[in-house]
Amino acid sequence: MRSSEHLEDAAPTGTEISVYAAGALCWRVKKKKLELLLIHRQRYDDWSWPKGKLDNGETMAECAVREVYEEVGLPITLGIPLPAIRYAVKPGMKEVHYWAAEVDDMPPLPDGKEVDTAVWCSPTKARGLLSNPSDVEPLEALLAAHEAGTLPTWPLLVIRHAKAKPRSAWTRAEGERPLAATGKRQALYLQRLLMAWHPGKILTSGWMRCIATISPYTQATKAKVKVVPALTEADHKRNPAKAAAAVEKLLSKSSAAAVCTHRPVLPTVLETLATHMDGALAARLPLGDPHLAPGEVLVAHVSVNDPGRIVAVEQHRPYED
Repeated sequence: MRSSEHLEDAAPTGTEISVYAAGALCWRVKKKKLELLLIHRQRYDDWSWPKGKLDNGETMAECAVREVYEEVGLPITLGIPLPAIRYAVKPGMKEVHYWAAEVDDMPPLPDGKEVDTAVWCSPTKARGLLSNPSDVEPLEALLAAHEAGTLPTWPLLVIRHAKAKPRSAWTRAEGERPLAATGKRQALYLQRLLMAWHPGKILTSGWMRCIATISPYTQATKAKVKVVPALTEADHKRNPAKAAAAVEKLLSKSSAAAVCTHRPVLPTVLETLATHMDGALAARLPLGDPHLAPGEVLVAHVSVNDPGRIVAVEQHRPYED
């Protein structure tokens, strides 16, 4: 599979996008054969992937999860990012971001408003039914991943803590420096964004700004939190190898997880991830300072079939006032 990177609001240079949308190619393997979920919309009399336009303030990832649930009643967790497609619509140019999403045998339930039929079908049948030729591009990427054995994955998220009060304006212990007002809003935004991958375990620096960044998500879910001193700036400076070891341990667990830490720790975290992917993908990691903006998230998709191997990455920009 070719390396993937998925950036929020990433429009092509020189092209003005009038409409943003997101969706998912839901897939399953039944009797050792790959099947994909297609929907029929009576309003347009067309066959397509579940998708829809972004709501105000919504992220691409949130939109994809919401639209699949609204249109066919399936709760999903996002897998590898697939190529975005662009095509002309009446308001101008439309850009649709897609992800792969593995689902179980739960039957799809068309909403009866937008969607009147939802069917599981073979890739060949899907290719023949799709009404928009552009929709074949994400299908081909999914098929390439399936053939390479890299379609089933689990997510490891790297989070830089949200915007904190300036160091210059803080006179008490560095570990107690809190989030700024913008940072608190970024933390609430992150709560919604992280729901797209459902990390069940979060390793975090014990410093206040990291704890406050993940708190909205952990309070809204049953995610387990482990405070790791090695992820603080001070401990990392003394012994970077301990931070690297914490990331290595997560990679060996094969279950959705997240790491929340500080800018000075990110090079160690990212360099550790880089050793688990091919060179082309590693070259796309944000290894240059500041690596990630405050409140930004990097999602590394780790292969189920080849434990520890990262097969795709994507970045999601933070909330901005």
